[in-house]
Amino acid sequence: MRILLVGFGPFPSAPFNPSAVLVKALARRRRPALADASITAHILATDYAVVDREIPKLLAAKPDIVLIFGFAACRRALCIETRARNAVSLLFPDVSGHRPLRGDIVPGGPAALRGAAPFADLLGALRGGRIPARLSRDAGRYLCNYAYWHTLERARSGRPLVQFIHIPPTRLGSRPLRRHKPAPPSFASLSAAAEKLLIALIAASRR
Repeated sequence: MRILLVGFGPFPSAPFNPSAVLVKALARRRRPALADASITAHILATDYAVVDREIPKLLAAKPDIVLIFGFAACRRALCIETRARNAVSLLFPDVSGHRPLRGDIVPGGPAALRGAAPFADLLGALRGGRIPARLSRDAGRYLCNYAYWHTLERARSGRPLVQFIHIPPTRLGSRPLRRHKPAPPSFASLSAAAEKLLIALIAASRR
């Protein structure tokens, strides 16, 4: 089974993007459930032209599963995105400074593309974990949603099985926290949750 893990590099409001660290760490994890999987991690520059160029190349290798992680500083839960919107922000530039010229990805296209992953199963796999999780119908209007759209657009009959996950801010080290401020989840907890999601996707792909 071929698995592609995708994260993103920095962008103007996030000079450090934890999704890149996460996919590299997840690709190194070894569990019996991952024993027969060939796992590749790829980091996309947060750049519209890069997504346009690299997504088709990555899918040309015919992965069975594509699991994409993106960082959302405003989220407080791990968000299982159920659809990509045919929408793009005109306000926020990518890392190269480019802003789209129109507010939709595909003019005249559908309002949204829905993923084919077993969302309820993915959410169930995260119950009891240390990071709150929920389903989301809004992947935003930035590069995360843009990459999710273009990946779903190229999936045929549910193959590859594609899923996008938004991750919240994460505590990477042991730096002191502000008094009365809730602690963000640890990177170890995030990695464990990401592994559970991957194992659930593998199980779904084998059905």
